[in-house]
Amino acid sequence: MSGGFSRPLAAHGECIAVLGAGPAGVMAALGLHRLGYPVQVISQWRRFDAIEGVSARVMQALAQQGLTHTLSMAVPAAEREVHWGEAPVVRNREFLIDRPQFDAALRADLAAGSVPLREARVRQLHRLDAGWDIELDDGSRIAASRIVDARGRQAPQSGAAQRGPETVSLLCRWRATPGAAASAVERRDDGWTWLARLPDGTCYWQWVTGAQLPGRAELPAWCAAARQASALARRFFPEDPGAAVTVHARSSTSTLSEEGFDGRLLRVGDAAMAVDPLSGNGIFQSLSSALQAPAVLHTLIRDPSREALALDFHRERVRHLFLRFARMGRDFYRQAPAVGSFWPPRQQWPDEAPLHYDPDPSQLRVAERPVLEHGEVVARQVVVTADQPLGVWHVDGVALAPLVAALPQQSLRQVLTEQVPQASWQAVGQWFLSQGVPLD
Repeated sequence: MSGGFSRPLAAHGECIAVLGAGPAGVMAALGLHRLGYPVQVISQWRRFDAIEGVSARVMQALAQQGLTHTLSMAVPAAEREVHWGEAPVVRNREFLIDRPQFDAALRADLAAGSVPLREARVRQLHRLDAGWDIELDDGSRIAASRIVDARGRQAPQSGAAQRGPETVSLLCRWRATPGAAASAVERRDDGWTWLARLPDGTCYWQWVTGAQLPGRAELPAWCAAARQASALARRFFPEDPGAAVTVHARSSTSTLSEEGFDGRLLRVGDAAMAVDPLSGNGIFQSLSSALQAPAVLHTLIRDPSREALALDFHRERVRHLFLRFARMGRDFYRQAPAVGSFWPPRQQWPDEAPLHYDPDPSQLRVAERPVLEHGEVVARQVVVTADQPLGVWHVDGVALAPLVAALPQQSLRQVLTEQVPQASWQAVGQWFLSQGVPLD
């Protein structure tokens, strides 16, 4: 992407409603507000309290968007213990976030950005000729020209979705003695667990499984028995309170929506694609789809003739991201033995395609694809590879398509010398070398 967003022309009479004030909804709302569009966020608080682990790149994305309140809520943890194979290992330092505090900080960043928030639950959406009539749970109504649906897994689905193996997460939370932040993950025959501690003594144990659950009243004791059966959990939580915990069961099934990609309704975050928590990229993928949504809507409003192009851009990138994270989760699952009923289906889903393809210079080709330019979706010549089916447009500001077109007649060294600014030789040359193109 190059350049900045162009301002809308008197907002074209638009008023955009963003449903949901999680990371995806806040990112989309702030992006649209910066473009000058009237935005109304509608959201209710989450009905359960969780702790989540996020990567450094999520923190970088939050910083780039200026979400200072939200950034302050992350707690760096020690390197995560991984008990997956025969011997435990230590990997990947992660940041821990307490979702109630994190969600409050997201709301504070909305307020700092002067984006209005209505605390309410959406009861029903009524499509009109020129927009939407949004019915809230208190009986009031809000009119909007377009909707960005960022309600996460709670967004209604008509059934038109691609789903992975049915998976449920049991979220257990309690308070113990304060101490150092820490996290760990452990494989079980019937699933896997993620363990976390915050400095204030908040403890969290998440059990991801495909097993048939007991009744709600029996869940705390059932989870307590599973923790006590784990040597890691007994060591990690020396003050395990037994059944005196808050337990919430929720779906963790991987889901790719096949709807919500039209000119009046755009899904982002988990409402568009929800990934298996084993990929460790839930919030990152939410931010990825939400960050592109303002450019997609901006294109639809400014130039309706590019509606199909803009929607294809959003849909294909959401699908590509979904498959990438699904395959990442599949490869993690394959590192465990294929035992019981939980593991084999997840080791085969979504397909047998590799997460990454080996470099093959014969596969480089030039094609027209939608890209972002000056904050709008346009069609440009890009270079498509087996690993990048959506295409690569620029490297270090240099368009790749003309260089690939010249390669059959010239060596890479000649192309770099004659068509690439010297300051970009290393970056562009390294990209071609990574694709298996020889220098001479």
